[in-house]
Amino acid sequence: MTGLIIALCIIAALVLIAMITNIHVVPQAHAYVVERLGSYQETWKNGLHLKIPFVDRISKRVNLMEQVVDFPPQSVITKDNVRMQIDTIVYYQITDCKLYAYGVTNPIFAIENLTATTLRNMIGELDLDGTLTSRDTINTRMRTILDEATDAWGIKVNRVELKNIIPPREIQDAMEKQMKAERERRELILRAEGEKNSAILLAEGRKQSAILDAEAEKQAAILRAEAEREVKIREAEGEAEAILKVQEATATGIRMLKEADPSREVLTLKSFEALAKVADGQATKIIIPSDLQSMAGLASAFAETVKEQK
Repeated sequence: MTGLIIALCIIAALVLIAMITNIHVVPQAHAYVVERLGSYQETWKNGLHLKIPFVDRISKRVNLMEQVVDFPPQSVITKDNVRMQIDTIVYYQITDCKLYAYGVTNPIFAIENLTATTLRNMIGELDLDGTLTSRDTINTRMRTILDEATDAWGIKVNRVELKNIIPPREIQDAMEKQMKAERERRELILRAEGEKNSAILLAEGRKQSAILDAEAEKQAAILRAEAEREVKIREAEGEAEAILKVQEATATGIRMLKEADPSREVLTLKSFEALAKVADGQATKIIIPSDLQSMAGLASAFAETVKEQK
């Protein structure tokens, strides 16, 4: 009886161990391909799953995240017979676990060889310069070709990049010399452009200076003419004012003479004083009236006439 109990306990323990060892948890972004008796049964997604012991078998564990593979440099020959090394990077993702498990023996090795042959075919249609300047075109065409070819393997190629394009050493030296010559040519062009612009600026400066000098001379001439005109105007105003003063003084003298009502004797005396002033002048001939008395009478008559007019 005791032996039976022990045997049952052992069997129960074995069953429990078998059940525990056949419980599987599939993590996120992963999948398991399960076979039953050697044939494909199903694909487990993330979560808890129970496998039948000795019947089911997990044939392949698949990573569903996008993956990156960097292939080693491949030797290719361009259209103009230049041999170079190009290495590529492929971004891919598994979309069908069953096709991935049973479509090809080694999917990554198959993608690498397909990438190499596709790259050789494409580079063979381009020359060296076209290869160096057509990275985007090559990447797009390779991605399209690889994506179509890997559909049967349950793989989607999202992106292909040419990582490095390494031409032969002599080609690199020639390219460096060409780039150096191009930089020197650009430097000479820039220097010539600078000298040209400098000469233009100097000429413009001289032109502007001459224009400003002419404008300054013109303004100075205008100012001088205005100053001379002002001086002449002031001189004329001074002369007019002096004449006015003389006329006013003469009128005042006549008025005062009128108001004084001089006698004939006084007028005669003034006539003699006038003759004396005339004699002091520069005249060479002096005509003296024979009758000074008549002159005095003339002066008296003039005074009377002035008085009547007033």
